[in-house]
This record gives sequence, C-alpha cells and structure tokens, in this order.
Amino acid sequence: MNIFGNVHLGYIVIETDRFADWRRFGRDAFGMHLDQTMRDVMRFRLDDNECRFLLQRGPAEDVTTLGWHIDDHHTFDEILRRITGHGVPVTEGTAEEAGLRGVERLVRFPGPNGLMQEIFTVARRSDTPPHMAVRGGFVTGEAGIGHVAVTSKKPHQIHGYYDTVFDARLTDYIDETISGLKFKIRFLRVNQRHHSVAIAAVNRLPINPIRTRVQHLNIQVADLDDMAASFQRVKDLDFHMALAVGQHTNDKELSYYAMTPSGFEWEVGWNPIIVDEKTWEPTTYQGISIWGHTPQGQTIIDKLGQFKAAAQSLVHREDTVPALAHAGEGIG
Repeated sequence: MNIFGNVHLGYIVIETDRFADWRRFGRDAFGMHLDQTMRDVMRFRLDDNECRFLLQRGPAEDVTTLGWHIDDHHTFDEILRRITGHGVPVTEGTAEEAGLRGVERLVRFPGPNGLMQEIFTVARRSDTPPHMAVRGGFVTGEAGIGHVAVTSKKPHQIHGYYDTVFDARLTDYIDETISGLKFKIRFLRVNQRHHSVAIAAVNRLPINPIRTRVQHLNIQVADLDDMAASFQRVKDLDFHMALAVGQHTNDKELSYYAMTPSGFEWEVGWNPIIVDEKTWEPTTYQGISIWGHTPQGQTIIDKLGQFKAAAQSLVHREDTVPALAHAGEGIG
C-alpha cells in the first residue's frame, strides 16, 4: 500500500523559555493568531485549526516534535504497522496531549535528529475565527502548513526513514556553499507540496554545523503583500533577519528568513510551484537562490560558532532510527 499524498505536516511543537519574545515574534511580527490560555503553553494558529504551533515551556530552545495529519484510519493503521513491524516503539498520546494539539487519535514514535514524530487523524476546528495580521491568510490545506529543514551527518538514513514511514519521494537536490562548507541538500515530498522535509549535509564530511534539531521551518502566505508586510514588521521589531528576500532555484518560492527567539530560522514564503507527479523528474540545482537571500548581519562570531558546533558534532552520535532507515541505503 502506497500512502503518498495522504500525509500532511499538521503542526510543530517547540520547547522554549522565551515566551515573551515568541509572543512578539509570532503574533506581532508574523501576524499569526495567538492563543495563550495557560502559563506554560502558547499556541499559534494559521487557519481554523485549533493549533499549528504549540510552544511548551522548557530549556531546549528548539523544535521537539513534528505532527503529521493522516487522511484516514486505514493509512494511519498502515503507518503503525510499518513502525511496529520494524520493532520501533509507539506511544499513544494522552487526552491532555491531544487536547493541546487540537487533534484526535494521537500516537508518537522516535524520528531522526531527535525529532519526535506524531501522527493524528482529525484536526479540530476552532469555534472562533483567527485574528491575524495577514489579510490573505496562510496556505495550508492539502499541502500541509509548510516544511522543515534539518542538517545531518547521515542524510541517506533520514531519507530512508521518511521513505519507509510515509513513502516520501525525492523532489530534487541543491548543491550550495555556505560559510565555506559545501552542502548537498535533498528535498523530500509527501504530497503535492514541493517538499515537506529538506535534508542538508556537508559533502563528504561527517559534521553538523547547526546546534538545533531544525535548521529552519517554513510557512507560506497567500498574498505577496502579506510577505512584504511581515518582512517590514520583523525589521521594525528588531528581530534578526537571517536572509533577505530572494527566490529559490528549485521550487521558485519567493521568501525571506528571520531568526527565531530560540535560534533556528523561520522562513516566510510565497508562491512555490506545485509538483506534477506525471511529469516530475528529480534535478540537481547549483545554489539555493536565483537571486537575493543575501545574509544579513552575520558576524565572524556567528561563523566561528557554526564551526565550533560542527567540530563538536564529530563526537556526538546522530540518532537516525536505523530500524526505519534501511530504504535509504542506495538512494540519493
């Protein structure tokens, strides 16, 4: 049974102690709907779903969990069969955990890079319309809420993991040099969105220059004016802009990147292409951008910090959940 197309990125869980900064970042800079009803929990909405980003108080300053919306119980059961069939443990979410996420039938299992994976079948809709500073709204629906990008010392295994669990397909590659290091980036799709997971690896070197589990996450706006307005708000509120506005070579998305209060990047994009499954062939592109995406305000201290993280990663084992990564052997 092939489940491609029945899986969509539904929500993301972040652990942080910087609630005040995240409140300004998510609501005031990016215009998302803020729902904060408890002291140690903050939720952001992009649409009618009760939760798209769940922030929980803690020291990690990182993304901890990816939540995947599964179309039906048959597909859900197939995913569980694959995971348990490889001897990987599955844990059922509690009623409280499902309530915080605004979902039904919640289970979790380990994923690469220490990112817990959660799947659910139903996303509850809020009774109140979202109050957002984004007139045209965010693009969610069949394509999911956006994508995540990770860095890895074992990109084949991560590719294999998402192939095994979700029947992910390789969309394309990008070769790029960043801070003097040559990267190969793999882009994986699980539905019509060009990619839901991007995997960046330093070519032929077993190092990882990024401290956080996720290098960046992406959301998409429906109107170009909303992207421009949020870009200006990020600057006016004095959040660090990582990359200025530019256009990607592969998915043609127009976007910019801001630095989150937790230290990973947040991309806001507009108008990426939609993959045509009948004609698509994976391609390798040289460079991530057709134009723009110039680094903003990066200091020598920032670069040294990246190289320090890369050196430290040599002695750290990277968990790729090997039992689910076998399909990655031999694929690009």
